[in-house]
Amino acid sequence: MPVRKIPKNYLCVTGSFASRKNGRMGGFESLLEKEYMLLLDFDDNVESFEEQPVTIPVPGVVRGYTPDVLVRFRADPATNQTRPPLLTEIKHSDDLKKNADKYAPKFAAATQYVIVRGWEFGLTTERDIRTPRLANLKFLREYRNIAPAEEDRALVLRLMEEADGTSSLQDLLKQLAAGDEEQLYWLPVIWNLVLMRRLITDLDVAIDNSVILHFPEGSP
Repeated sequence: MPVRKIPKNYLCVTGSFASRKNGRMGGFESLLEKEYMLLLDFDDNVESFEEQPVTIPVPGVVRGYTPDVLVRFRADPATNQTRPPLLTEIKHSDDLKKNADKYAPKFAAATQYVIVRGWEFGLTTERDIRTPRLANLKFLREYRNIAPAEEDRALVLRLMEEADGTSSLQDLLKQLAAGDEEQLYWLPVIWNLVLMRRLITDLDVAIDNSVILHFPEGSP
């Protein structure tokens, strides 16, 4: 559980993030933190993540230092090795540069803190977060509240199975509907299946009609 309650702040975006991976609401105190949580929620290598996880004593800092997120990882299926948990601070790169002296003792304390626990400590900036993958996930999240008819889902999955589990979005749409207007009906069904991980696509490539869809590993 978080060790620090995130206060309301009228100078930056704060709020709650609904994580399917964690099965609960988590707090964030910047838009960048929210975006990072979205990436973590869809990262197959991540087991779970926790915001405001620990408070680290820092000489001269009364309240200590509470890093933003602790990330725990799944074992690599190929090697069965598990990356150590990552304790990370999420900041804009210009903020880190401007306030380097202010942050230095906190980051030094965090570096010592993780060593004795076998964790890692690192900084996560907008350069790590604001990627094509983030843009794709934001697009897919728009379909999280729709509820396609089960027969529509079943038809899409059956056509994918007939295509040996792999198809371009364009080819799949052609099988589902002849005209553009009818294809618009099927797009939300397909994107909902991608969002729910019933279908998979490369989220590091910009989404368009040429993207390749396939079944998750281990599916028929």
